[in-house]
Amino acid sequence: MITPIIMLVLLTAPYLLVRVLSVVSHRYYDQRNAGAIGLGILFIFTGVGHFVQTDTMAQMLPPWVPGRVLLIYVTGVLEFGIAIGFFLPAFRRGAGWVATVVLVLFFPVNIYAAINHVPMGGHAWGPIYLLIRAPLQAIILIWTYWFTIKQPDRLRLDRDR
Repeated sequence: MITPIIMLVLLTAPYLLVRVLSVVSHRYYDQRNAGAIGLGILFIFTGVGHFVQTDTMAQMLPPWVPGRVLLIYVTGVLEFGIAIGFFLPAFRRGAGWVATVVLVLFFPVNIYAAINHVPMGGHAWGPIYLLIRAPLQAIILIWTYWFTIKQPDRLRLDRDR
């Protein structure tokens, strides 16, 4: 059950660090960049899970899904690719859109895993876990939109510097 906490820390730590540094040093540090880096770190963490807990993750998929283990590996590689996109400003917006689609498409898997009490990342708690997972998913989606997809207000950025 600690996984959602770890995910939130990985997601927000770079942004919070930059905010603190900005206040303490009275210098401007790019908060959007820090928010995107947090996403990249989060996607590396979740991608690693696909290779460390492959069999357990495969149980999160319904039995009728063909090639479940291969699918876990492929989605792990996809998450690494998204992470790389978050680290590279030229690809950040595209990575944000891909991450948004992936997060939306993966959520039914979390529902299935919770209903079937799969022993992975809190899903063993059953449907009650969705009270944690759904808000976490929403936070990640909002974070993704805010720091990678939404276009910054150029006038405000120029004024703040």
